[in-house]
Amino acid sequence: MMKASEIHDIPKEAFAFANVGKELSDEKFKTKPIGYFKDAWIRFRKSRAAVSGAVIIILILLYAIIVPLVSPFSLTDSDTRYSDMLPKNNFLAQFGICTGKVKRVSNENKYVNLMAIGIGAADADGSGATWQEALENEYSPISHVSEAYVNQDKVFRDLTVDVYLEKGFQFESVTDDQYQSILKWQEQTGIQVLYPMIDNSSRNKYSPDKQDANIWYKCNPNKQTPVPVKTGAMGSVIELKTEDLESGKEVLEDNYYRINGEVQYYKNTGEYAKTVRVLSYTWYMYNHGGAEPIHIFGTDSAGYDIAVRLAYGIRLSLVLAFSVSLINFIIGMIYGAIEGYYGGAADMIMERISDILSAVPFIVVATLFQLHLAGKVGPVVSLLFAFVSTGWIGIASRVRTQFYRFKNSEYVSAARTLGANDARLMFKHIFPNALGTIITSAVLIIPGVIFSESSLSYLGIVNITGDSGTSIGTMLASANSKMVNYPHEMLFPALVISLLEISFNLFGNGLRDAFNPSLRGTEE
Repeated sequence: MMKASEIHDIPKEAFAFANVGKELSDEKFKTKPIGYFKDAWIRFRKSRAAVSGAVIIILILLYAIIVPLVSPFSLTDSDTRYSDMLPKNNFLAQFGICTGKVKRVSNENKYVNLMAIGIGAADADGSGATWQEALENEYSPISHVSEAYVNQDKVFRDLTVDVYLEKGFQFESVTDDQYQSILKWQEQTGIQVLYPMIDNSSRNKYSPDKQDANIWYKCNPNKQTPVPVKTGAMGSVIELKTEDLESGKEVLEDNYYRINGEVQYYKNTGEYAKTVRVLSYTWYMYNHGGAEPIHIFGTDSAGYDIAVRLAYGIRLSLVLAFSVSLINFIIGMIYGAIEGYYGGAADMIMERISDILSAVPFIVVATLFQLHLAGKVGPVVSLLFAFVSTGWIGIASRVRTQFYRFKNSEYVSAARTLGANDARLMFKHIFPNALGTIITSAVLIIPGVIFSESSLSYLGIVNITGDSGTSIGTMLASANSKMVNYPHEMLFPALVISLLEISFNLFGNGLRDAFNPSLRGTEE
C-alpha cells in the first residue's frame, strides 16, 4: 500500500479521452434505437398465429374484391330454372372436384326420360339418334349407368347425373327478330340452341304432358307415367322395353311437329310471336354471351350464384364491422379518456350513463331500430346505429382503466410540471401506453359485429336480401331449410364466417402483444 508521501501529482497532459478515435464496445454489443411502431411490427411478425390470421383476412378480402370482377355472373343474375345447383367447375372436375354430378337410383321410366334428353340433344335435325350417340353427347345428363337390377319386383339402375344438364329442354316464346338472332348465333358459334318442336297439340294423344319439352318421344296415352311406345298397325300402341332400346332393336319414336313431312323448329303463336323448343343449357349460353350456366359454389334456392353473393356478403359484413369498430373506437377513446383523467364527479356521472346504456339488451335495441328506422335509412344504416349506440361502452371502460393506471406516473407528473396541458397529457403521454389494449379491443369488435349481424339476419330481425345486396347471415338463413339436400348452400357461408371469427381473434391477440409497451425491446 502506497504511503501518502509517495503519491505524486500526475500532470493532466498524461491523460487522454478513451473514446476519441476508437469504439469502447465490441461490435456484437452495439444497439440502435427503434421506433414504437417498428418495434410493434417486429414483435407482431414473430407471432405465427397472428400472421396466419392476417393472411387469411387478406385472402378473404381479396376474394370479396376480385370475384365479382371476374365472375360471369352478377349480384342480380337469377335463374330459377338453375336453382339449388351443385358446385361445378370444368377445371376442377378433371380431379373429381366440383363436378356438378350426383348419384341416383332410378326406375326404368326415369332412366328413359333422362336418356331421351341426351338423344334429343344429339338429334338436332330430327333424323333420329341412337342410344350410344346419346351417351356420347356432351349435353347428355347421364355420364354413368350401372347394369339393371331387380328390387321388390321392380327394375332399378344406379346413375351418375349432371344436375345442370338434367334440366334438358324448355319451351320459349320469341319474336321473329329474336328467332333470326338465334339462327345467326348458332351459325357463328356452332352451338345448337333450337331443336325440333313437339306435336303437343290437343289432338295428339301421344303427348301426356304438353308442357314438358323433354318428352319429345311418343308415350302411352293410357298410363299416367310416360312409357315410350311405337305405333303399330292401325295406330296400335306397342310399349317398348328398355333392353330393346339399349340393344338398338328399337328406337324412341319421335313425336315431332311436322308440316308436309318436314320437321319444324317453331310454331306461330301470333302475328310476330313464335314458340320454340330450346336446350336449356345452350339457351342460357345464348342469353349470357356464351357463358355456361355452371357455378363453382353452386346456386341458392332463388338461382343466385353463391360465389358472387358470398363476395358481396363479405363486403357488407367487413364494411359494417370496420365502420362500427372505427366509430366505437373514437367515441370510446374520448369518453373513457375524460372519465379516467378527470375522475371525481365527472367520472361518476359518465359511468352511470354507461351503466344505463349497457343494461339495455342489444337485441332489443337492434329490433327497435329495424322497426322504426330501417324504413327511412335502410336496414344496413339502421343496424350501424344499433351497434354504435352501445358498442363503444367496452372500449370506454378499458380506456378509463388505463388512464387511472398511468395518469399519476412520474413521466406524466414531469410533463405536467413542464407545462403540458390536459389534452397533451391525455393523448401524447398517457394514451400511447394504453394503445395496445385499446387497439385489441377495437379489432375484437370486428368479429363480434360480424357474428351479431349474421345472428340477427339468421333470426330474421334484419332483412338484407334481394337484388340490392345480401349478407352472410341472410345466406345462412335461406340455406337452413335446404341443409339436408343441398348442404353446400350452408357450407360456404358458414366456412367464411368461421374463418373470419378465428382470424380476427388471432390477429387481435397478436396486436395486443405487439403494442404492449412492457414487451418493447430493440432490433438486433
